[in-house]
Amino acid sequence: MFGAIAGDVIGSVYENAGIKTTDFPLFTRETTFTDDSVMTAAVATALLERRDYASVFREFGRRHPRRGYGSYFHNWLSNPSLGPYQSWGNGSAMRVSPVARAFEAERRVLEEARRSAEVTHDHPEGIRGAEAVSLAVFLALHGAEKPEIKNRVASHSGYALDASVDDIRPAYRFQESCQDSVPQSIICFLESNDFEHAVRLAISLGGDADTMACIAGAIAEAHYGGVPHAIADPVRALLSPDLRDVLERYEARFPLTNC
Repeated sequence: MFGAIAGDVIGSVYENAGIKTTDFPLFTRETTFTDDSVMTAAVATALLERRDYASVFREFGRRHPRRGYGSYFHNWLSNPSLGPYQSWGNGSAMRVSPVARAFEAERRVLEEARRSAEVTHDHPEGIRGAEAVSLAVFLALHGAEKPEIKNRVASHSGYALDASVDDIRPAYRFQESCQDSVPQSIICFLESNDFEHAVRLAISLGGDADTMACIAGAIAEAHYGGVPHAIADPVRALLSPDLRDVLERYEARFPLTNC
């Protein structure tokens, strides 16, 4: 969970920058958390308190307005009568990472990923993105090496994960769909050599930087065993008190070392 939040925070100032390099400051005066962190915390809260996802998403979204929500999701937040709206956007994938530490069985992780997605993102692509990210995080948590993670996620999702970051970067542009941003984010993790490198690679594609760094960061935290203190401390300081509280409760309930 924290890896996802850290990736989001670092990527927050680069979302519309079209940056094509890994050489950039991790933190600036404008660095903050976005809807990715808010909804990741909402998923964690639903798991901790055994509440339904829709009500928690609306609660957190209203508590943290103007954090970069998409227009359809923004309308959904403000209207409790609305149900899922066939979204294939990457919002289902960026928020799903807390699911992976909450269950011991892969089958349950995938089931819960689907449940967390389909309250809004009930399009098959929205569900596929959430399942792919949750599976990658789960496998990383349980000691799978990168070749196994790549093969298992590709087999389950049908995503092509063979391209390199250098292959993708030149022509890549901002994409908000799961099918055009989740596989690329996973590839950034697969090519990385540590947590920071995974986040930098994701941002360097020049796309939906905060969300792609959120996804790559979630998997990288699980694989590399945490978020380095030089990143973790400033990220925690930038979170609102309620988000820090959720993070602390989640980490106490589902310790990384127990996976």
